Amino acid sequence: MPEVSTAPLKNRRVLVVGRSGGIARSVVELVRAAGAEVIAAGRSAGKLAAAYDDPGTTCETVDVTDESSVGSLAERVGPVDHIVATASARARGKVGDLDHDTVLLSFDTKVVGPMLLAKYFAPTMAKDGSLVLLSGSTTRKPAAGMIAVGATNAAADVVARYLAVELAPIRVNAISPGTIDTGAYDALGEEKKAELFAKRSQSNPARRIGAADDIAHAVLFALTNTFVTGSSISVDGGEPLI
Repeated sequence: MPEVSTAPLKNRRVLVVGRSGGIARSVVELVRAAGAEVIAAGRSAGKLAAAYDDPGTTCETVDVTDESSVGSLAERVGPVDHIVATASARARGKVGDLDHDTVLLSFDTKVVGPMLLAKYFAPTMAKDGSLVLLSGSTTRKPAAGMIAVGATNAAADVVARYLAVELAPIRVNAISPGTIDTGAYDALGEEKKAELFAKRSQSNPARRIGAADDIAHAVLFALTNTFVTGSSISVDGGEPLI
């Protein structure tokens, strides 16, 4: 039987880019539990520092839509073994209501951002390291009002495949979440959010809404399985099947 490590990321440095809550927070906590030293980076280092009261986690400021900001982060942080890019800027709305700048911000954050991270960090990354980015199940299940979100997520899946070839042997994968209760749906209001979650829980094959920890565990798998690269890993409760 192969040996199973209880700390599969021991002595590894992992950069997690995103907010101080939701999926990013779950990823930071799980990766720390797996033994890694974590650098949490986002627009507000202050909010991150307040969220992560842990000597094994340092906090940095970065704007992944600003190339100079990403380059500066790489200089300050130095070499890392793995990168997890969770930052997003959703552009919901039907095509007639979409704002040009909002759509570009979504694309810049979730598609161009990971490419910039690869540009500045890959040259000094461990060859057995990896980059994980987030896409989404909207690439496989079109819905009115989600055209920009779906297009952004589809592009993120493509970036993962291309970078997997270009950066090899550094591995690159995408995690594709379905409906996850992270606060992203709070803008609907409590009543509409509850109705939406109830409807999707009843219809998807998993019969529940996803949690941030579901995504974090998929991220950990992508970071530690050294024979997985160029993949988009669906963590969506089977939602696109119905």
